[in-house]
Amino acid sequence: MNKYQVTVYFSVDQEFMSLVPEHRSVINDLILKGVIDSYAISAEAGRGWIIVNAKSKESVHKYLERSPLYSYFELEIDQLMVYDSQSYRFPKMVMN
Repeated sequence: MNKYQVTVYFSVDQEFMSLVPEHRSVINDLILKGVIDSYAISAEAGRGWIIVNAKSKESVHKYLERSPLYSYFELEIDQLMVYDSQSYRFPKMVMN
């Protein structure tokens, strides 16, 4: 399984906003299944970033096309060589 960083570009209109709840349901499902590691949307620009676990770029498209917002997206998909974050580290010890 490979990791991909997906940069999503989009523009917002009323129809887009009406589809957001269904889109969030799809994203939540993919997070729960371990397909998506992280999901972030900019508050200032029509751009977002998703870390996806998939076999190929085509697989990334297959996962994301489940979203009702897919037709709004322009995707830039890059296979990652290194991905590190706090969530991949041992938990911090807390002495009670």
